[in-house]
Amino acid sequence: MKICVLVKEVPDAAVQKRIDQSTGRMDRGGEKNLNPYDTHAIEAAMQVREGGAVEVDEIVAVTMGPSSAVRALHKAVSLGADRSVHLSDDALAGSDVAATGYALAKTLERESPDLVLLGQQSDDGECYTIGAVVADHLKMPSLTQVIKMDVAEGKLTCERQAEYGYDTVEVALPAVISVGDAINEPRYPSLKAIMGAKKKQLDAVAIGDVGIEAGRVGEDGSRVVCGEFKSPPEKAGGTIIEDEDTNETVEKILAWLDERKLI
Repeated sequence: MKICVLVKEVPDAAVQKRIDQSTGRMDRGGEKNLNPYDTHAIEAAMQVREGGAVEVDEIVAVTMGPSSAVRALHKAVSLGADRSVHLSDDALAGSDVAATGYALAKTLERESPDLVLLGQQSDDGECYTIGAVVADHLKMPSLTQVIKMDVAEGKLTCERQAEYGYDTVEVALPAVISVGDAINEPRYPSLKAIMGAKKKQLDAVAIGDVGIEAGRVGEDGSRVVCGEFKSPPEKAGGTIIEDEDTNETVEKILAWLDERKLI
């Protein structure tokens, strides 16, 4: 079995997310990291390999992004992937979900995986649909919000979260599975794995290498048109009441609440 794991470079959780008003895209300046939801997908791939129900020949991390995204791939390899594929091309800039899903699917076609795993969402755009878009292009069955996965020869038995509880679904391979963060607890990479990640095979490909049509990606190939973005108004500073006299402080608090009809 060959498993491909889709990963993404996202702004670090500590970085305030902003929209670049000149482009309508997210400002991706500052510290970046591997999307935390994708670490659960890598761990799921490792558990399939270690479970022994099927023989896993290779785990491949795949990403689409600028040159800096290689750091996310190195992190993915340090967590267990055997090698990585980096789709990077200026023509991809500004791709929406539909264009991104198409581009990733064309990249995966070259790999011919038996199973594609990815996190339930990205930590920046928080889009839950990329797995379904990729699956549609690959003509594979797709499941989302999977929190348990049992592998047998040629099929998966998955438990997925639903509004009313849980579904148990059997799906034939090859398939695209979006895993929820409740599926596992990702392991920490060892120092040896971190140091050796940069030495593992990393294939850099452009759109022409994987048969992507330039007119179907980037801003021109996207179906979403961004409107005008404005930063939210800054919040006014709060009222601080110094507790010098308890009775007086209580009266001030009650008066403040009463003025706003909160009591």
